[in-house]
Amino acid sequence: MNNGKPNWWSRPSSTPEAARIPSPPPSGDADGDGDFPLPAPQQAAGAEVSDLTDPAGPTVPVETTDGAARHEAAADASAAPAEPTVLLTKSEPPAPADEAPTAHLPVTGGHPADAPPADAPPAPVSESPGVDTTHAAQPAPQPLHAPDEYRTPPYGEPGPWAPAPPVQRPPAPVPPQQAQVPPVPPHPQTHGQGGGLPPQAGAPWVQYDPWGAGGAGLPPAPAKKSRKGLAVAGALVFALVTGVIGGGIGAYVERNGGLTTVELPQAAGGDTDRAPDSVAGIAAGALPGVVTLHVKGGGSSGTGTGFVLDAKGHILTNNHVVDGAESSEDITVTFSSGETARAKVVGKDTGYDLAVVQVTGVSGLKPLPLGNSDNVRVGDPVVAIGAPFDLSNTVTSGIISAKERPITAGGEKGDGSDISYVDALQTDAPINPGNSGGPLLDSKGRVIGINSAIRAAGGGSGDGEGGSASQPGSIGLGFAIPINQGKRVAEELINTGKATHPVIGVSLDMQFNGDGARVGEKGKDGTASVTPGGPAAKAGLRPGDVITKVDGQRVHNGEELIVKIRAHRPGDRLELTLTRNGKELTKTLTLGSSQGT
Repeated sequence: MNNGKPNWWSRPSSTPEAARIPSPPPSGDADGDGDFPLPAPQQAAGAEVSDLTDPAGPTVPVETTDGAARHEAAADASAAPAEPTVLLTKSEPPAPADEAPTAHLPVTGGHPADAPPADAPPAPVSESPGVDTTHAAQPAPQPLHAPDEYRTPPYGEPGPWAPAPPVQRPPAPVPPQQAQVPPVPPHPQTHGQGGGLPPQAGAPWVQYDPWGAGGAGLPPAPAKKSRKGLAVAGALVFALVTGVIGGGIGAYVERNGGLTTVELPQAAGGDTDRAPDSVAGIAAGALPGVVTLHVKGGGSSGTGTGFVLDAKGHILTNNHVVDGAESSEDITVTFSSGETARAKVVGKDTGYDLAVVQVTGVSGLKPLPLGNSDNVRVGDPVVAIGAPFDLSNTVTSGIISAKERPITAGGEKGDGSDISYVDALQTDAPINPGNSGGPLLDSKGRVIGINSAIRAAGGGSGDGEGGSASQPGSIGLGFAIPINQGKRVAEELINTGKATHPVIGVSLDMQFNGDGARVGEKGKDGTASVTPGGPAAKAGLRPGDVITKVDGQRVHNGEELIVKIRAHRPGDRLELTLTRNGKELTKTLTLGSSQGT
């Protein structure tokens, strides 16, 4: 019978064991709750039913498969009213007489508690046709336990209903995608014996049905949180943390210049040689022959530059560099190697602004080669070396900007005795105070000039020590004495201590404002303006003549005429173009000589 309650079945047993299981007693237990009678199993083929209504609680002889008869004692008659017993027999030949009797055991639930009391009298054995009663007089063995109230019926037949024990189970989580199964209401109990316990109000226990639908009767499980949302939140947190850490590291690197020692890329060492005609090559060859002069005397001091002329220690420089020195103790020469020595003045000339000093006791001198200033062309590259503002061994470069620039320098004394007249080479190589007396080199490292003066921004001209310049400093207008003139003067100073000046034997009117150089009416101290017997007198010049050209080159004033004449040697022949009473005349003369100061 199945009314929604589970059927409990015994373990499978063999057919003989099932055949000797008696029917359960009728309803009417002590509690007044009875169970319905189970129908007797069907008679097996070949079996005979005997004495179905034995009032004495007959013993059911059951023949086993080996043919031996077994007797089972019935339960005590006083314990329960007699009920008809189903006897199952199997028609088999009786056992032989010589065999030992087989014990007849009551077939019950199989537990010792179902056995009858020990003092119960043996139950009579009913006789049936074909049933062996030979061993009926033998005492039946006692059962191991009292009869089970819920005796298990034969295998294959329905048994009594029994409630399932309450099972406590924790609420199981149910995935959100599964549908919630509503609990199944419990079936109404129809049997008092097998009725389950009513659920307590508010209790967590529910009836468990192992054959019911999955999850029926269980409370709904809480839904699981989505892992996708957790993953997204974790990714956002990770990105935030890494961003903060990265920003902190970046700020630290920016403020402190990195986490490790900085190592900058650098070119590998290579050949340091330079072409001889490059600025570096020219400077490398010339620097050992360039010196820096420090002069003190007359309450002042100054710095200038010079260069070595020969192995005897002669050094050429500007006159205004050493003009203040009174003795050899006042001049110190420093070579490019750092070696120093005392120098003495050999000779000097104010008109050419040149001087020669000499050092002694110095070995390894390197004289600079001399070039030819007549071969210089405008635009030729040049290199200037000096000690501007006492920065020794300073190298600058530029080009020849112009040639035969007539310049005058000096004149601080006011009487004109210190004025120098130079037919100079103009260069844009930077020349500053301190460069005076330094060499101006061509592309082959040969000396083509002696740096002497600069043009200042204030409009005046000046020498390396400032001269009449209103603003010292290079503006790209530097002037150098041509080396051809410097060579002749240096040789005369070394050989005689004095330099000679070429002259034409006239006194010029320096106040003339017209174009050209005008011969004065009277000379200095009221003497004749044309020296009698001099070069000009011999050529036929007269007072008042205006000289406009020298060897075809235009002159605009008296200073330019002096510069052009001093650019030559005494004895040189010159062709002068002049104007007299509105007529242009040409005169040829040979230059005379005068002793310089």
